[in-house]
Amino acid sequence: MSGPNVDRLLNLIMLLALFAGLAIWWMTKHGSRSRRIAMRLQEATVDMRVEGTASGSATATPGPRQRLLAYMARLGENIPLFDAAYRIKLQREMVRSGYRGNTAVSLLLAVKLCFGLACAATTIMLGSSLPVVGPYPVARGIAMMGAFIVGMIVPEYMMTWRARRRRALMAACLPDALDLLIICTNAGNSFPVSIRRVADELATICPPLSDEFSLTADELHLSGDTNRALHGLAERIDLPSIRALITTLTQSMRYGTPITQALRTLSRTERLTHVVALEEKAAKLAPKMVVPMLLFILPPVVAISAGPAVIQLLEFMNRK
Repeated sequence: MSGPNVDRLLNLIMLLALFAGLAIWWMTKHGSRSRRIAMRLQEATVDMRVEGTASGSATATPGPRQRLLAYMARLGENIPLFDAAYRIKLQREMVRSGYRGNTAVSLLLAVKLCFGLACAATTIMLGSSLPVVGPYPVARGIAMMGAFIVGMIVPEYMMTWRARRRRALMAACLPDALDLLIICTNAGNSFPVSIRRVADELATICPPLSDEFSLTADELHLSGDTNRALHGLAERIDLPSIRALITTLTQSMRYGTPITQALRTLSRTERLTHVVALEEKAAKLAPKMVVPMLLFILPPVVAISAGPAVIQLLEFMNRK
């Protein structure tokens, strides 16, 4: 066999070995008793969701996108590579990212697996054209496993980045939300009504914070348990400022102190903290601008100012 054919055969063997290893791991974990119990619980939950959906819209037919999402959710539920503790951790991060669906974790796990396999397959298809590791089959196999692991990490990293960005946006809009909450409580509205009104006002200013306040207002309306609803809000957002707000509201309700005064003090503190954070960013701006100035601003300035003199000097030297 010629060299290119051997390389293609080795690439195919490595790719099949990756799929075979995943299949063996799948069957090993899938046959355990605990996994069967978990699958039965998941099937029962899916059946209950399907029955509830069918009772609400019996004639609705899922489209291609819904069918694809359902298939990905089933795939993510049956992946044995991740244990229950890891799934709970992912569920907490997904809620903080704004994804509260029942199948959000399963979809993320399916995306992680598919993206990892896609990266591994791309690495194998490139084959001998890869720099450094191309001529060595063992190195290509190691690169394939590395690409698979990196591909599994990237979706989770993107989800974590989205959660961090969402929390930063909510932290920036929290002082305005506290001011609106103070106005609503001063107007004589109850706390659930105030939360609902603030959520409606923040719908165009800060949609993530508006969604969280809307969910908290719904929980207050349905259950009436203020402590549980507020602690759920703190768990979903996971910000020190939100936890301070929840602690202040809980203590005010427990000891009967005026909520308005506590909210006014907290709003002043949060706004001062926000101003201090902006001043800190402004103070860090000057050192960060040194490197761009040296790389992109100083060379053109030197070229413009010293260029004519250098050209005249060269012409003078050529004449001699």
